[in-house]
Amino acid sequence: MYVSVKGGETAIANAHQLLADKRRGDRSLPAITIEQIMEQLALGIDRVMAEGSLYDRDLAAIALKQARGDMIEAIFILRAHRTTLPRFGYSRPIDTGKMLIARRVSATYKDLPGGQLLGPTFDYTHRLIDPSLAGDTEPEQPVEKDATGEHVLRVSEILAHENLIEQDGQMPAGHLTGDITRTPLEFPMERDSRLQALARGDEGFLLALGYSTQRGYARTHPFAGEIRIGEVEVEIDVPELGFSLSVGRIQVTECQMVNQFKGSTKKPPQFTRGYGLVFGQSERKAMAMALVDRALRAREFEEDIVAAAQDEEFVISHSDNVQATGFVEHLKLPHYVDFQAELDLVRRMRGDYEAARSGTSEKRKEAAE
Repeated sequence: MYVSVKGGETAIANAHQLLADKRRGDRSLPAITIEQIMEQLALGIDRVMAEGSLYDRDLAAIALKQARGDMIEAIFILRAHRTTLPRFGYSRPIDTGKMLIARRVSATYKDLPGGQLLGPTFDYTHRLIDPSLAGDTEPEQPVEKDATGEHVLRVSEILAHENLIEQDGQMPAGHLTGDITRTPLEFPMERDSRLQALARGDEGFLLALGYSTQRGYARTHPFAGEIRIGEVEVEIDVPELGFSLSVGRIQVTECQMVNQFKGSTKKPPQFTRGYGLVFGQSERKAMAMALVDRALRAREFEEDIVAAAQDEEFVISHSDNVQATGFVEHLKLPHYVDFQAELDLVRRMRGDYEAARSGTSEKRKEAAE
């Protein structure tokens, strides 16, 4: 059991004051602004928004500053704030086919219809410290291609022309989309609810599970069918008007993994999909999510469940870093009563052990005589 801490109000207030002082750092240096965090630590902001499940760059920047750069603490702060916000309704499904694309690559087709667009990426950089970043040297302005909102053919659509990949987006008639923020998790889960949980799951956890599937701990040999990053319109239905209205744009990363499937009693040999979609520019997370999504579809394809990444309850129950943080860090709280009880138990067990050992020694001694 836990016990309340009495008489520690002053110490806690001082700890808060000390935290604020450490957060500010050397006062001879200018304080970092929210605008600087948003513009220059954008990928950190994207992760906080994705795993905090709230698309708000300003709030994510504040949380990251408040947490002194601790990503999971910032995610925790943003997630907690999210629970205080009113729910006005649900948006229509975003159309990633009409994305204003900033980056689009595929590992399956070199001459991809619509072209490949490298965009801002670390993929081709040398992993060497750049001393020039220690100064205030401004980089050259890149020449950017104007994005369009025209439909760009997906790799999955190319394969679908030959009927070589499973159909996309087919849900049973009358299916109601789940909402894991309003409904407790129940296993087995529908894929839409499972994808929601993965979308805000911890990147490191999903990365490790996705890596495990590539090393033989699940039946998968994936190809990155397509990864695209860009902005999409968010629309809501307005019943009074009889049509939908755009409420703005958000940046997302979408990944479709293509996996070979030898077929089953119900499905022919074909390519199957793993899907990842997250806020911001977070392609590592989207790829890991797609790998794990496909692994979790093992039962659907009558595959043997032999690896952790295929175990839905294990993956979903442990992927949320806010829950994981709370359960691990609660060990720092006072457990004095628990420990005293276990201390007494271990002392009694140790006494019984010593007594039994002493008795055995006496019997051996008598037998020897």
